[in-house]
Amino acid sequence: MRILILEDEMPAQRKLANYLTDFFKVALTLERTRTVKGGIELIENSSDFDLILSDIKLLDGSSFEIFHQVATNTPIIFCTAYDEHLLEAFQTNGIAYILKPYQKKELESALEKYETLIGPKSLARNVFKQLKEIMETEGENYKKRFAIKKRGGIKLLETSHISLIQANGDFCKIVDFEGHLHSISKSIGVLFDELNPKHFFKINRSQVVGIEHIVQIEPYSKNRLALKISGFWEHAITSTSTTKDFRIWLEG
Repeated sequence: MRILILEDEMPAQRKLANYLTDFFKVALTLERTRTVKGGIELIENSSDFDLILSDIKLLDGSSFEIFHQVATNTPIIFCTAYDEHLLEAFQTNGIAYILKPYQKKELESALEKYETLIGPKSLARNVFKQLKEIMETEGENYKKRFAIKKRGGIKLLETSHISLIQANGDFCKIVDFEGHLHSISKSIGVLFDELNPKHFFKINRSQVVGIEHIVQIEPYSKNRLALKISGFWEHAITSTSTTKDFRIWLEG
């Protein structure tokens, strides 16, 4: 039995592999990839997968991009952190999914559903179109501007003008591309969740950068990069744990 796992988190990959082996109790050939590019290559070069387990967000994009570009009749179980209201299309089309963080019992229920549907092996391509549209419209909910309290009143700061966000306890300092400094009473985690991840990246625990205002990127040390940001006089440094994903984000 040949199974493809599309998952960008290594611990989740290992968990799925262990659960699959325990459930099927037969020899399995497991192919794994963390990227859209890798998924396209694997499916194009091997049309005989029995099952695909797929996260929605991969390192270089959405897994829906794979299924738009490559035709496949292989049943798919989605393992995702998205809320249930985003997955209504799955319910009407009979495609199984489990929500992260998932447990072994939840995956087994999805696999049992797969076994009952193994005969037809059909997927409606319009499902992926519907879900892609849902994800794209979700981006409209990201902040376009922040209301910043100033001594003389309230200033509206466009998110497109933000060069860098610096954590300062429960507050944050925001630097715009002209070098002006703004304070906002939100933590960096809350702020980052309100920003479009296509335009902003958390390069370390305390700093978020805007892609439009990255002027220069230089090697800093092993697996770290130094960024010159418009309006910010110091270099912003990526952490060793974020550098790889940051490089992929830059090309997205």
